Amino acid sequence: MPRFHVDTPLAAPLADGDIALPPGAARHVQVLRLQPGDALTLFDGSGPEWQAEVTAMGRSEVRVRLIEARQAQRELARAVTLAVVMPANDRMDFLVEKATELGAAALQPLVSERSVLRLAGERADKKRAHWQGVAIAAAEQSGRSVPLHVEPVMPLSAWLAALPAPGDDEWRALLSPRATQRPSPFPQPRALFLSGPEGGLSDAEEDAARARGFAGISLGPRILRADTAPLALLSWLSLVA
Repeated sequence: MPRFHVDTPLAAPLADGDIALPPGAARHVQVLRLQPGDALTLFDGSGPEWQAEVTAMGRSEVRVRLIEARQAQRELARAVTLAVVMPANDRMDFLVEKATELGAAALQPLVSERSVLRLAGERADKKRAHWQGVAIAAAEQSGRSVPLHVEPVMPLSAWLAALPAPGDDEWRALLSPRATQRPSPFPQPRALFLSGPEGGLSDAEEDAARARGFAGISLGPRILRADTAPLALLSWLSLVA
């Protein structure tokens, strides 16, 4: 059944029994040539997903009837935020897509001393909007009803300085070639993973992260790419959580 994200809140049907889809979702329905009576699933990112059916197709408007709201149980048992120093080229698109599929709740793009990709200002805002679109498309495909949220791009040093003191409800882990400890199950309901760029974090950056409560962990003797390492850790968590 087709699944579509809508950028307006979904609620119980109105008195006339149907609602107009926002332009983005309407275009998807038109491209698929759905017809009145065809079933589809809608979600607005708040948690529930709605079973619905098309009631009217027009050139400028698509109307649907909301039938039933369901709570989809497809999220990880723990809320995971990936804080990643952005890899170059199109690898960030891949990282956002796969992190969404694997269940991450949020992704924090960062710029560090050794960053290849450096974004700021309007360019950073446009990239963030693009990556949020990638996350929404991945949520539609994977069955998630709460897309990964992409945070604004920040310098690593400023992000670390703004972090609150670590609490008992969050596990903080730093992917580091200097570390020897392997990942192991943890009881906290939230996790924050920090991963560096192609050249890795500097020693000073790693030390700053450890001072903010990040425990260094190793994923083994092989050197993984900047876009592979956080996904490997997220894959492990999705299997053990």
